[in-house]
Amino acid sequence: MGDFAEAVRSGDFVGQGGRITDVVNIGIGGSDLGPAMATLALAPYHDRPKCHFVSNVDGAHISDVLRELNPETTLVIVASKTFTTIETMTNACTARAWMSERVATPAAQFAALSTAADKTSEFGIDPSRVFGFADWVGGRYSMWGPIGLSLMIAIGRDAFHAFLRGAQSMDRHFCDAEFHENLPVLLALVGIWHNQVCDYATRAVLPYDQRLSRLPAYFQQLEMESNGKGVAMDGTTLPYHSGPIVWGEPGTNGQHAFYQLIHQGTRVIPCEFMIAVHGHETDLQHHHTLLAANCLAQSEALMTGRSLDVARDMMAAKGFSGDELERQARHRVFSGNRPSTTLVYPQLTPEVLGQIVALYEHRVFVEGVILGINSYDQWGVELGKELATSIEPILAGDADANGKDGSTQQLVDFIQNN
Repeated sequence: MGDFAEAVRSGDFVGQGGRITDVVNIGIGGSDLGPAMATLALAPYHDRPKCHFVSNVDGAHISDVLRELNPETTLVIVASKTFTTIETMTNACTARAWMSERVATPAAQFAALSTAADKTSEFGIDPSRVFGFADWVGGRYSMWGPIGLSLMIAIGRDAFHAFLRGAQSMDRHFCDAEFHENLPVLLALVGIWHNQVCDYATRAVLPYDQRLSRLPAYFQQLEMESNGKGVAMDGTTLPYHSGPIVWGEPGTNGQHAFYQLIHQGTRVIPCEFMIAVHGHETDLQHHHTLLAANCLAQSEALMTGRSLDVARDMMAAKGFSGDELERQARHRVFSGNRPSTTLVYPQLTPEVLGQIVALYEHRVFVEGVILGINSYDQWGVELGKELATSIEPILAGDADANGKDGSTQQLVDFIQNN
C-alpha cells in the first residue's frame, strides 16, 4: 500500500492523461468518515494529488465531485470490505461509466480496498491495486490500514506512519497506565457518570479547530454505532441506557448556533472541548489567540455561570430599576455547574491526530465493557438495508406495494404519482 501511494504521489503511477492530479475515495460509513475526517484535519501536510470523498448514494454527491475533475488524471479508490455495499457500488459503477467516456481502460485507474478479491476482479481491478484487510476489522476501526490509502496519498507515507505512531503511543498508554492516570479510562468513567448516573442523554464534541470540523461526525459513528445497543453480551435486554447521543460543531461557529441551549437551556449537555496550543498559520497568530480565548471562556462560563445578584448589579449599572431590573437580570443568569472537559494538544500534527483518534477508540471500548455490550457489531443498520432492497423495485415500477404497511404505501404512491 505504501509503495502504491508513493507511486501515485511521485508520478510513477499515471493515468491515461499523465500524472494523477485527483483521487476520489468512494465509500460510506467507516470507509469514508475516518479518512475524510483525517484528510481534512491534516490539510497542512498535503503536497500531492487532491483527495475527494464520495459517500452518499444521492446522485448529487458524485455528480458534484466528478463534474470538476478530468477522468484522464483521476484515480478512483473503491473502499468496501465486502465489495457489495449498495451505496458504494452504485457510486463506483457511476464513476466507471464517467471515466469510460474518455479513458480506454477505465479499470486501470481504479484501486480497491476490500477483502473480496473475487468481486474486485469481476469489476476489472488488477490485483496489484487491491489492498485487503482482515474481515473482522470493523469499518469504524479501519482507518489505520488500507482504508487509510487516500490519507496516505494526501500526506505521504512518512506522515501516515507518524499518524500510526501517535495511535501506537496511545495504545501503549492505555495498556500500561494505572487507571487513575489512564486517559481513555478516565474519559470513559466520566462518560458513564454523565450518561448513567446523571442521566445526561447527549454529549457535545466541540473542537476549536476548523480542520477538525468532521471529527464530531466521525465520533458519532465511532461511539453510537459501537455502543448504541439495547442488548447485553449475554442476549438479555439492557436494564439501563446504552451510549449517549454524540453531536457537535467546531468552535467558534457553534457559539452562534446552539450554545444558547447549552448555557441556559433546561437540559444539561456535557461538552468536550478541544484546542491546540499552536495553529499552523503562524502569520495569523492573533486568530488563534482569539480562538483559544473563546474555547477557555466557554468552559469557564459553563463551570462558574453567573448568579442573579451579579446580573442585578449589571442591570443596575445600565440604569434599570424595580421590576424591569429584575426581569432583565433573570434573563442574564447562567446556572453554571455544567460539565465539560477540555483536551489541549500542542498542534494538530499527524502524530497528535493519531493519539486523539486512538484515545476515543479506547474510551468507547471501556464504556462498552462497563455497559456489558458488544461494541464491535452493528445489527441496527441491517433492517433498514433489507427494507430498502424490497422498496427499490416498488419505486422503479417493477413490483407492487402489497404487503407494505399503510404509511409506506401512501408514501410510495405519492412519490410515484408526482
